Amino acid sequence: MPPDNPFAFGDYEIDIIVHGYPGKSVCHGSLGFSTIVLIRRHDRIALVDVGSFGQRKLLIEHLDRRGLKPSDITDVLLTHSHYDHSINWVLFPNARLVIGRTELDWSLTVPWGETVVPELYVRELDQTDRTARADDGDEIFPGITAHLAPGHTPGCMFFVLNGGARDIVFTGDACKNRAELVSRDTDMTYDSDVSRRSIELIWEYWRRKPGSMLIPGHDLPVVIDDDQPRFLGQREAAITAWYSDDMNQTTLISLVAD
Repeated sequence: MPPDNPFAFGDYEIDIIVHGYPGKSVCHGSLGFSTIVLIRRHDRIALVDVGSFGQRKLLIEHLDRRGLKPSDITDVLLTHSHYDHSINWVLFPNARLVIGRTELDWSLTVPWGETVVPELYVRELDQTDRTARADDGDEIFPGITAHLAPGHTPGCMFFVLNGGARDIVFTGDACKNRAELVSRDTDMTYDSDVSRRSIELIWEYWRRKPGSMLIPGHDLPVVIDDDQPRFLGQREAAITAWYSDDMNQTTLISLVAD
């Protein structure tokens, strides 16, 4: 579980309440450990992505730790529709729900049962009157703009928070982790060249202001030092397993390299 780490950023308070994990399961399907960020600005409280079923209890606990209830969230900003980023929008009854127009339109057309798009959730997202469909360049929250970055999905977006002297770039899965950021190669894309162009666009926005931060969809936040990415914080991920005949005896398995 990541530590509490809110920090001031101009008029905003930024709190990465779940750090994404840059890994895949070998034999049990997708891990889906995605980044979730809480943003406060005056009377508005937003979440950038909201995670999957596996993060639901964790998300509620982290909100409670900060004196918040799901009903206090005013805005949910979804980078794309995949289950590990979008399912928990249903937790927030008062929130304005933002998703890319291209992304939502595409998500409604995918064959049921064949992708990681949560079919019933996107159908409901399309039908609720709380959903706002974002186009490239739209301001989706005070000071935050959305930018189309296809590749991972056709309508994947990244968000840029204009903090004055510095910005924060929330990449979602247009650039999932440090490996993709540095190599420009990607895992899970319908077109590697399209993804590469999207990552170059992300770099362009990230480099515009010295000291800007980038928050990937499945990794720690990053800043640039001498044109090289530098992590802020340390990765944390582990699994507890019952491998014995005793329910009181568990084995802790770290998922972080030494």
